[in-house]
Amino acid sequence: YFYCNRRSGNFKTYLTKQKATDLIGGSLLKSNNMANWCFNIIVFEGKEEAIKQIEKLFQTMRSKEEKIKQGQLPDFVTDEKGGYFFNIYANEGDTGIFQYETKWSPNIEVIQKIAEYYQVNFVQDYEEISNLVYGRVTFIDKLLTDVYLEDDDFEQ
Repeated sequence: YFYCNRRSGNFKTYLTKQKATDLIGGSLLKSNNMANWCFNIIVFEGKEEAIKQIEKLFQTMRSKEEKIKQGQLPDFVTDEKGGYFFNIYANEGDTGIFQYETKWSPNIEVIQKIAEYYQVNFVQDYEEISNLVYGRVTFIDKLLTDVYLEDDDFEQ
């Protein structure tokens, strides 16, 4: 695993406080059109049955994306803010660990909804190198923490 931090809190705040459809247009959210890709690794931890259900969820989203060539969200998550999963990948034999891409920024809110739905914890590492967005999110016992690099961290 790698540990990364995120550069600009302003960038994330801007994306989460406005509807993504206002920022980039609704059709771009699902499609595989030009974007700055944010690479994510997520590790879910919890009861074995819940992790199996999450693995099934991610496999379903991966299969659907490959078939229709559009990013995916779980059925129980609305798409008003984006956060679509693209290029979902899991190493054979890994349990509850997934790699995927999102557009422009990590999909922290979507991952939190998945964790709450299945009552599990998670650690999410993310990086979007074009805009120096690096971070790690932990969600343990319903407490969300996002650690990231600020602009000043790159000037040292």
